[in-house]
Amino acid sequence: MKKAMVFGAGVSGLGAEHLLENMGYEVILVDDKKGISSKEGMEYLDEIEVFVKSPGVPYNELVMKAKEKKIKLIDEIELSYEYMLQYEIKSKIIAVTGTNGKTTTTSKITELLQFVGYKAEYAGNIGVSYAELLLKHKDLDYIVLELSSYQLENLLEFKPWITMVINLTPDHLSRYKDIDDYYKTKFNIGKNQTKNDYFIFNLDSKEVIERENLVFGKKVKISQNINKECDFWVENRKLYGKDGEILECAELSLKGKHNLENVLFIVATAKIIGIQNEKIREFLYNTKTIEHRMEDFFNYGKVKFINDSKGTNIDSTKFAVEAFDQCILICGGFDKKLDWAPLADLIKIHAKEVYLIGETADEINRILLEKKYDSSRIFLLRDLRSCLLNMKERFTFEEPQIVLLSPATSSFDQFKSYEHRGEVFKELVREIFGR
Repeated sequence: MKKAMVFGAGVSGLGAEHLLENMGYEVILVDDKKGISSKEGMEYLDEIEVFVKSPGVPYNELVMKAKEKKIKLIDEIELSYEYMLQYEIKSKIIAVTGTNGKTTTTSKITELLQFVGYKAEYAGNIGVSYAELLLKHKDLDYIVLELSSYQLENLLEFKPWITMVINLTPDHLSRYKDIDDYYKTKFNIGKNQTKNDYFIFNLDSKEVIERENLVFGKKVKISQNINKECDFWVENRKLYGKDGEILECAELSLKGKHNLENVLFIVATAKIIGIQNEKIREFLYNTKTIEHRMEDFFNYGKVKFINDSKGTNIDSTKFAVEAFDQCILICGGFDKKLDWAPLADLIKIHAKEVYLIGETADEINRILLEKKYDSSRIFLLRDLRSCLLNMKERFTFEEPQIVLLSPATSSFDQFKSYEHRGEVFKELVREIFGR
């Protein structure tokens, strides 16, 4: 019997395990909690044909030994694509990456496709794994994948029909040797495309434009500005395609400049597929915001609580604090080795007070004090419960205020994921302030 090794028993790893078993492999699962240890895994390397590395696990000695032995090293995304080829699954793949906007764009493309009658589901970095989706659905018209840089590191044949890199800003520098290494990894998403495929190309992103040589699909160009090169653009608060006006931006239910960027990607995808303008408008004028992204979920007196746990980098938090100016900001988390000075600048401009949590709390506090932010407006309380209990004690709740959780970094120091962090925040708010 063929043997494979899966390293990591998270959503992606368990999906890979189930898919491999379905393909007739005996699977050796390496995970300190749910499988054997990395050290034990070393003893099985000579027996395996395929090594599937989960996105969250490090390139440790086991991974490097598998590479040295020239064992086929892939990730769950590549495995799932190869499964589609082997079993002749004809679903078209739409793949989405970028630093910000991935989840909104992925989920809303999927919802729009469902709205007009296609069988479509999303997977990858949100929802279920790509592998589990394939085991559950073999007759989808479209599979829409949100893909992080970690999921794009070990691709061989993976080739989406439509793909996009929404934007690029510094992130995950604890993982990559430098910013350029991180950006190049993002462009692996389309490395196997041909002119029969589509790459939606953001002319507003300097970092994307600088890497045009990494684009091999047919470019569909978008911009929030008037640009003669564009296929889709914004002019006088209207979104146009080459065939004319598509929608009025003021009518969009997804507000903000960052969401207008997402909408351009959604519209470009819809028009490639052939969806009518009327249906695009009907959907985008009425669709709801996604959970954990600037989610207005609770009021207590005149205090409004906003869950933006999806704010996992500085640029994402920038959009949130600009939208909720003079908020009481809760931020901090896993240390991704970023420069926190830009976050401190944002806090100085937009935050009335700041509560600091997680690994980065001390460093952000230090930089804020260096920048002369009033120390009486900084609360170094390190965890969400302590922050909320302090607010309950201090606030009168008769003055209008906005409490915004927008961490500006990942959650892995205290939580399983940004979703888990957002859920805990909402539960704590309701527990402490009453349901």
